[in-house]
Amino acid sequence: MVTTVNEHIIETTPTSVHTSSAETSFLPLSLCLTLLRDLETLIEVVAEQLYGEDKKWNLIALTEAAKVCVRLAAFRTTGYKMLLQGGETENLEHSDDLSPQGNMGHLRKPIQNQGLGVNHPQGLNSWNLEGRAMSALSSFGQNARMVSEPTWLHRVQQQQAILEPPAKIIRTPSLSTFLSEKGIRGGLFVTGETMFVLRPLIYVLLVRKYGTQSWFPWFISLAVDLIGNSMLSATTMSQDSRNDQHFQFSRSEKDELKRRKLLWVLYLMRDPFFSKYTRRRLESTQKTVEPVPIVGFFAEKLIELLIGAQTRYTYMSGS
Repeated sequence: MVTTVNEHIIETTPTSVHTSSAETSFLPLSLCLTLLRDLETLIEVVAEQLYGEDKKWNLIALTEAAKVCVRLAAFRTTGYKMLLQGGETENLEHSDDLSPQGNMGHLRKPIQNQGLGVNHPQGLNSWNLEGRAMSALSSFGQNARMVSEPTWLHRVQQQQAILEPPAKIIRTPSLSTFLSEKGIRGGLFVTGETMFVLRPLIYVLLVRKYGTQSWFPWFISLAVDLIGNSMLSATTMSQDSRNDQHFQFSRSEKDELKRRKLLWVLYLMRDPFFSKYTRRRLESTQKTVEPVPIVGFFAEKLIELLIGAQTRYTYMSGS
């Protein structure tokens, strides 16, 4: 955990003074998720030692509930972008939906609120005597500095201003705004992403109620994964339509969809499927390769590691 915090401080060292509100609020949430993943195995082991095999699921459910809250908060803070690596990796892809009129609208608002123009009626009415005096003093200081500075320095500053444009301030849209802009496919995307976030908590609550040897939690978890992924896939396939070019996935988001599909392999390692099918197949494979020198030895150790890791929910949760 100390190493995680140290790497986070090094990687998030600011390179400029201007940072967007999404970045400053999202980074601590990603750090919280990483720390929760570092802690969850310890929580499971301690809970099993203190409360036993059956009651350990209470603390595991609390851990998954905390992860759900943090992930939903990160999903909201980033403007409803796909959670990469479960929210531990920041989604740096910016949306292309900001129109020039929208950007000019954002830039016009601070200018109107400042009221710097003498001809602006709201600016004159809202300013008192002290405000006018401070404005005059500030203008005098700016003019004096421009006069005292040499022309070559002023020219260099102008070139730097052209080469380094001011950082864009990206405002996080609300859920209603996002759904109104993206339409039905935006609703499918939000629903599919929410199902991906809630799936581990649903599985843990069902295991807590029905036990690890029940097929009901296993099938419900798989159904939630399949339905959520189908909604995201429907959103992806809609990109081929000419009328729906406004919703697109970046390359990192497409890689995230592939990663989530690979996590379905973990269903082979979860009970009751593991105890009834996978474990038997592993033991039969071990007996087959046992007479082979070296290969049989490493196969035996590998199967022992797999069986030992399968006993821990956090190793096979995929959350």
